[in-house]
Order: sequence, then C-alpha cells, then structure tokens
Amino acid sequence: MQLLKRTDMQLEIVTPDKSLFKGEVDYIFCPGAHGSFGILNSHAPIIATLKQGEVKIKIAEANAMRYDNELGTLVHDNAVGDELKFSIEGGVVEVKNNRVIVLAE
Repeated sequence: MQLLKRTDMQLEIVTPDKSLFKGEVDYIFCPGAHGSFGILNSHAPIIATLKQGEVKIKIAEANAMRYDNELGTLVHDNAVGDELKFSIEGGVVEVKNNRVIVLAE
C-alpha cells in the first residue's frame, strides 16, 4: 500500500514595494470583487480580482515567512495554526497547482 503525501498550498502575498508573506498555508479567505471566497488545498485554477478588505490565512508550517514592519523585511513566522490577517486595498489572486499568488495594493 502506498501512502499519499499531502501537498500543502504555497502562498505568496506581495505588494508593489514588498513581500508580505511566503509559506505553506491550510486555507486562504479573500475579499473578492464579486463576493468573498475561500481557497483550500487542491482548489481549481482561478484568477480573481480583489476589493478592499482582509486576506485571512491559516499558517500550515513553521517555516512560513511574513513581513515585519519594524525590521522592514521578511522574517520566519513560528505561529503554526494561527490565523493571520492582511489588510489590502484591492488586487488580484491567482490559484494554480496549489500555488497561490496575491498581488495586493
């Protein structure tokens, strides 16, 4: 019997001037321009526009990285299982092959 390895989603949230988050996540909740929606592992490929609101994520592993305002750079985030929120003014999200990129304003 062969065991299947779970493939976590890889997420990157970037703005025009910095990367806010990079790492594996269990879920993502986005403020879609036509209604909010969630993204789970193995989601169908999509490209969607985002409106002002909060992108919420649940961190899947300890080597995730988030932007530290005081340091001005990405740092390791050891908050496994925690929910993080990122305020955005709008943007675009692309989901393909368990890789999610949020281009945020």
